[in-house]
Amino acid sequence: MRHNIAVLLSGNGSNLKAIIDKGIKVSFVASNNSKALGLKIAKNANIPFYSWKNVLDLEEEVLKLIIEYDIKLLVLAGYMRLLSQNFVNSLPSKFIVNVHPSLLPKYKGMNAIKQAIDDCAENTGVTIHYVDEGMDSGSIIKQDSIKINENDTVETLKDRLQTIEHRLYSDTIKSILIKN
Repeated sequence: MRHNIAVLLSGNGSNLKAIIDKGIKVSFVASNNSKALGLKIAKNANIPFYSWKNVLDLEEEVLKLIIEYDIKLLVLAGYMRLLSQNFVNSLPSKFIVNVHPSLLPKYKGMNAIKQAIDDCAENTGVTIHYVDEGMDSGSIIKQDSIKINENDTVETLKDRLQTIEHRLYSDTIKSILIKN
């Protein structure tokens, strides 16, 4: 699929790998963590990658790269920072998407899986949403839910949710790109 998307990540890059494996063209990857394993995935896939420790520098440079690469969609894939209001508002509406391991609006922010388990929730899931200036508060694009098993731990539930994330996020990105 020949659409220009960019990916922001902070960690291991499992969603980046799923996106690449689904045949979605990634123009560049950027991170706030120079040791992020996701950057190695980008390198191995011959995708240009960039890293800045300072989040404001990252946002400023990513804005330039979005123009340079003619990006149509900015994908957050395990990017563990809240984007600044200036950054979000400098881009068109519905330009940034994110994946979150809960059924938003429940369990926003960090440790969503642990929050669901601690809350004795019967179900949780994955939400794909547009990014606004708030914490996991943008409009919901798609959700998929699963039952939390009695013996689930944070790790087992995370593994089950990531399987859903990898499918749902890639499919949703493709759907958005087709509409644009």
